[in-house]
Amino acid sequence: MAGAKEIRTKIASVKSTQKITSAMQMVAASKMRRAQDKMSSSRPYSIGLFNLIGHVAVSSTEFHHPYLEERPVKNVGYIIVSTDRGLCGGLNINLFRKVLSDMKEKESKNIGVKAVLLGTKASSFFVRFGVDVIAQHSGFGDDPKPEKLVGAIKVMTSAYLNGEVDAVYVAFNGFKNTMVQLPTVNQLLPLPKTEDAEVAKHHWDYIYEPNPAEILKVVLDRYVQQMVYQAVLENLASEQAARMVAMKAATDNADSLVNDLQLDYNKARQAGITMELNDIVSGAAAV
Repeated sequence: MAGAKEIRTKIASVKSTQKITSAMQMVAASKMRRAQDKMSSSRPYSIGLFNLIGHVAVSSTEFHHPYLEERPVKNVGYIIVSTDRGLCGGLNINLFRKVLSDMKEKESKNIGVKAVLLGTKASSFFVRFGVDVIAQHSGFGDDPKPEKLVGAIKVMTSAYLNGEVDAVYVAFNGFKNTMVQLPTVNQLLPLPKTEDAEVAKHHWDYIYEPNPAEILKVVLDRYVQQMVYQAVLENLASEQAARMVAMKAATDNADSLVNDLQLDYNKARQAGITMELNDIVSGAAAV
């Protein structure tokens, strides 16, 4: 058993770490609320835009944008959203496992894979696996702006328009609640068609002013950017929730460890006192 002095040092060290994890838990809780507000504010627009694009994908417009055309898949692209920092439990690794599984499935069908990586953790992870990375960006902070994503998104959309990839997916952690974050891989291009059977069985279209080409080009580009931006917001809210839970678990574990160390300290102190008493009794008996 370690000496009483050594145990006291360990207790002080664990308590110091506990203060840090407790502070990080409170900071993450505060940031999570702000991240949730941004995510919730953006969701109605994203859902409305998604439904609109789903209707356009099954419409009978004479204008055919490349984003609407399905073609044989020889190469696919992934836009992978991760965190810039750690200490958020298994949030990143759970997403990376899902993406790697999806990539291996594609590669087993002789389909090539390219990736755009958003976040430091994705960059450090997928580069080690030899994934063909065509762009990467990080440092979005706690208040990501859509304009910061445009450059990385354009790299992937240009690859799609040039025929370098035939389908594009966005991978992120979807926020369900504070305790549950879902690794998600959604198809981004070609645009997914609406699942509304009532809409899909009719041939219809919107009325465009001034013309479909001008309107759809703007709307379709905006759709791609918004879906990636929404994925970043969802991932940010998931990050703060996962960090809050991880730091709470670390704080609770530290408390449990301090109690165990305190028990060991008491035992060591008692043993030391008993030994001193034995020495005094033995010395008295010798006299």
